[in-house]
Amino acid sequence: MDKLAINGGPKLIKEKLRPYNSIGLEEIEAVKRTIESGVLSKYLGCWDDDFFGGTKVQEFEENCKDFFGVEYAITVNSWTSGLIAAVGAIGVEPGDEIIVSPWTMCASATAIIHWNAIPVFADIKRENFCIDPASIEKLINKRTKAIMAVDIFGQSADMNEIMELADKYNLKVISDSAQAPGALYRGKYTGTLAHIGGYSLNYHKHIHTGEGGVLVTNDSNLANKMRLIRNHAEAVVGNKGESDLTNMVGYNFRLGEIECAIGIEQLKKLKKIVENRTEIANRIIQSLSDLKGVYIPKVDINKTHVYYILPIILDVNTIGVTRAKIVAALAAEGLQGVIEGYANLHLLPMYQNKIAYGSKGFPWKSEYCRSDVDYTKGICPIAEKLHNEEFMGIEICRHELNDHDVELVISAFKKVWSNLDYL
Repeated sequence: MDKLAINGGPKLIKEKLRPYNSIGLEEIEAVKRTIESGVLSKYLGCWDDDFFGGTKVQEFEENCKDFFGVEYAITVNSWTSGLIAAVGAIGVEPGDEIIVSPWTMCASATAIIHWNAIPVFADIKRENFCIDPASIEKLINKRTKAIMAVDIFGQSADMNEIMELADKYNLKVISDSAQAPGALYRGKYTGTLAHIGGYSLNYHKHIHTGEGGVLVTNDSNLANKMRLIRNHAEAVVGNKGESDLTNMVGYNFRLGEIECAIGIEQLKKLKKIVENRTEIANRIIQSLSDLKGVYIPKVDINKTHVYYILPIILDVNTIGVTRAKIVAALAAEGLQGVIEGYANLHLLPMYQNKIAYGSKGFPWKSEYCRSDVDYTKGICPIAEKLHNEEFMGIEICRHELNDHDVELVISAFKKVWSNLDYL
């Protein structure tokens, strides 16, 4: 039995894993043609035929519409921009509340704050790390405007139950499917079951354009509002003849022709990429399933998982070693892309101090907001325990893993588990 590298033994993985790269000759040629055309952007921030962007923007949006099976697809320059546009489009008012998961990237909640609305954090389910419908319902009140369901790590939240709550309480639902493009829920793509959904095109996602995002919806009114917010709404609404000026504060959230040319080619690869990531994850899961104290949550029969991250829960009492020591031992063996904990947004300084715009506590300490919005430690016990003690993830999308690399990942885990008594 080899001595652990952390204890002075030989390092198992001696070379860095190759960074994930889904860009190929197809994208290079597409970019070259776009540059040679001389049209790198064709947007105008006024009511004009070019309000909708150039040919590549519109082609990519049509392709996304067809692929995901929706009526409308709108590209944006980042998924953060997409979330801001989505929250604005549903007509949120200052002081309105949107229930969201704490177990997500900060933009999910910051997009709510952007409109002077209030994020309210519901706990997650241990089984899938997604927002818990039972926790959501306990938080619904007369100020609640919407639910933001985050399809974390690559699988869908429990959308049937969430949409039932939305119908019961007359709420809108936004699906933050940034990490789950191509995942299915009851045969439909994540992001398409909510009133608004969408995906990130950031560089380390399944498919990417460097930066970017895609919004999807079947609601023509919401699509119109998101396009307006994307492209200088306040300068457009007059000549366009819009009568509802709610949240018609516009931005330059536009994705350019080069990025959309890349996106057209990337979308063609999505199914194959998902198959590859799923195959890699399943091989690792099968090999680690017998390790003491390792629990890898099962995927619901009605869902598929695209494994942006392969999630692992550690029973540290059974293992007899802290998570920090295990992560350090794996890192010493040369394993990259292992994360310790994930996120508890409600414990970020902004929410603990209730300070966002200016220094006086706006919007929380304003006439628009109820005074007892709770962000204290303990409100999301499952998310907090997972983050502090139990959760460890393998960033499947960070590296280009071949068969040999996968075996090295598995071997690193087995080596560490064979030496737990020495940690």
